[in-house]
Amino acid sequence: MLSLLAQRPAALCTGSRSALSVAARSRSNYTTDSSQQVSTFANQNKLPRLPIPTLKATATRYLKTLRPLLDNAEYARAERAVSSFISNSGLGPVLQRRLQEVDRQAPASWLENIWVQKAYLEWREPNYINANWAALLADNPNFPAIGDAPPGQPTGPQLARAARLIVHLLEANDAINQGTLTADSQRGTPMCMNQFKWQFGTSRIARPGCDGLVNQYPSTATHILVMYRDQTVEVPVYNNAGQRASLVQITSQLLQATRRVDDLLARQAQPQPSVANLTAGNRDNWANARQILEKDSANVESLAKVDSSLFSVCLDVNVDAKDISDPERSVALFTHSYSGGNRWFDKAIQLIVLGNGRVGVNCEHTPADALTTGSLLMEAMEKETSIYKDTPSCAELAEPMPIQWNVTPEVVKLIDNSQKEAGALAGNLRMLLGNMTQYGAQWIKTLGVSPDAYFQVALQAAYFRHHGKPAPTYETSSLRRFLHGRTETIRSCSEESLAFSKVFDDKDISLKKKLQYFQQAIAAHLEYSKAASLGQGVDRHLLGLRAQIQSPEEAEKALLFQDPSYIQSMSFAMSTSNVTPGEKFRGAFAPVVPDGYGINYAMDKNDLKFSISEWLSSPVTDATAFRETIYKTLGDLYDAGEYAKKQ
Repeated sequence: MLSLLAQRPAALCTGSRSALSVAARSRSNYTTDSSQQVSTFANQNKLPRLPIPTLKATATRYLKTLRPLLDNAEYARAERAVSSFISNSGLGPVLQRRLQEVDRQAPASWLENIWVQKAYLEWREPNYINANWAALLADNPNFPAIGDAPPGQPTGPQLARAARLIVHLLEANDAINQGTLTADSQRGTPMCMNQFKWQFGTSRIARPGCDGLVNQYPSTATHILVMYRDQTVEVPVYNNAGQRASLVQITSQLLQATRRVDDLLARQAQPQPSVANLTAGNRDNWANARQILEKDSANVESLAKVDSSLFSVCLDVNVDAKDISDPERSVALFTHSYSGGNRWFDKAIQLIVLGNGRVGVNCEHTPADALTTGSLLMEAMEKETSIYKDTPSCAELAEPMPIQWNVTPEVVKLIDNSQKEAGALAGNLRMLLGNMTQYGAQWIKTLGVSPDAYFQVALQAAYFRHHGKPAPTYETSSLRRFLHGRTETIRSCSEESLAFSKVFDDKDISLKKKLQYFQQAIAAHLEYSKAASLGQGVDRHLLGLRAQIQSPEEAEKALLFQDPSYIQSMSFAMSTSNVTPGEKFRGAFAPVVPDGYGINYAMDKNDLKFSISEWLSSPVTDATAFRETIYKTLGDLYDAGEYAKKQ
């Protein structure tokens, strides 16, 4: 589905440098004592608005990104289309003026609503794999993952670790509500904190044609959602006075929740189909089912409980033993949960805890990027390894209650449709992990180059080695230096990276000459990365312009978008995202095109970690073999770098 939605991003949206690590470190001592902290949002009025690039600037940069992907005839055709589009008689200036008017009327950013609508809410295919992002979180030495977990029942390590992480996420929610979460900055530049208002109490709402979002800030809901054996449970974690439950109480609440579900299912001759499965299917299928459910007042109340819950905790008990013990298989489980079971995929945060104590997440991407959510998770993991002094128990804490649903035969059929669709998607997705232990970011820096640029150029060389052609590539750049900023695309495939890829295996070219090509590729990547971070990339501007087209007749006149190279350049054969560090957080997401790869990577001090995904139906990709090519390319670059240092 390549239309405006071809802009659908890599699911893990962080900056091109170690933004996740920076954000987590910057708030390592957040507190809920407002007297000790500057307001989380104190810098908001100091942030600049996202600029709108000039048509000429975008056209020039856009054409440069096409050069490595097109032959001479195709490039000449694209040049003519772009020239016509931006000319005084073309449609470009008209769309630019409309976009400038959008900017004048937008409270914070011209891109904000366009991005949320076009990249996410209008997307009709299942978002549980196509847009949601997943991650495997590091095991906690204080809750060592047991080798085996008995199936069908919760375990002590599972409930204990879940409760501890819940406590720390609730601390983060309190800090955001009170404005005491330390504001992010990078190299002295303040970052927008608006996305943190959308972390808790946020849900995507399925609606025909275009979904919606529900959110409350401050997030004052008193309960979380627990998923257990495909059942939804409302679990209070604050009392009516707003006092947070203690760790002991939360552990007890989780145990009570599981027992109440077990009792409920024991009384049923046949378990009721799970409404939660609808969140894994086609969005219009779910929207249709939701409208039917909303005809019943009890269901309206049940949906409100789910939608308003602070976040979701999924206690998985019916899991294959290998998926519990093997981290690679655990990542796949956190990504798709077989056929989407035991999840409510519309929640902004889903914490997933396995019977052996292993933890992952699956997060709905619309309201926030992985940078913000990931930093909260990183902080929670840091805190859970320290000694915790429990808070006093709160009085009159309500008991957990399974959420009841009145399901009609028509909804049962729609649930079945979702399960089948989710199962087909999950069965078509391969997810692999990669670990390069020979070296890491520390060694890369001895070459005097950016670790991120190094890895991106290495990916270009590896793809060219493996497939014999360049790959349109998406890397995410953060725009949080701007008010309500989200992301921009770094188009990593450049003329310079292609030139290096072509000479890398040429035995007739000296190593010295190859390294010159390598440095040129690095420089080109850094230049684009800087431009993107300053709001001067091409993809968001072009999306904004397309969103201003008002009729089919205008669409025909927009020659830049009619030219085949536009869609070709956005068919990202590699969709990539840098989420460093990787010791505690290993992200994963699906490819964004049928014949592509999804690659998440992290560059730690002494090793390089990555995940790689593919659709098994593709006749083009082979993630297992491509992983080996990436290993070889990284190894060859190391050898070349070591040789160069000796000269």
